[in-house]
Amino acid sequence: VQLQASGGGLVQAGGSLTLSCAVSGPRTTITGWFRQAPGKEREFVAAIGWSGATIYYGDSVRGRFTIARDNAKNTVDLQMNSLRPDDTAVYFCAAPRPTRISTGSKYYKDTREYDYWGQGTLVTVSS
Repeated sequence: VQLQASGGGLVQAGGSLTLSCAVSGPRTTITGWFRQAPGKEREFVAAIGWSGATIYYGDSVRGRFTIARDNAKNTVDLQMNSLRPDDTAVYFCAAPRPTRISTGSKYYKDTREYDYWGQGTLVTVSS
């Protein structure tokens, strides 16, 4: 499984940006977006199941960000609205290996449940 994130950039507070993750290789059960700000731990942002019927959001982005996938194009997009300076981070997309069996009610938030990571794309929100 290979993932490549793109779409990062500089945006003013209150603005919008869309990130895209190109996914290639075997089908995975879920694809997630995480972010990491300087000096902070990697944080769960959103995740979506293969069919798109199952979607999860982190508390800090719920209501502002929307995750969606297009299986025909093999992409998972993250639409980010009402951006704030504290959204500034490197954003990564990630996926588990196809054979992984995840357990636990919050498995989708755990970085240890993801085996493949994209290279990250930087989002900077100016105040």
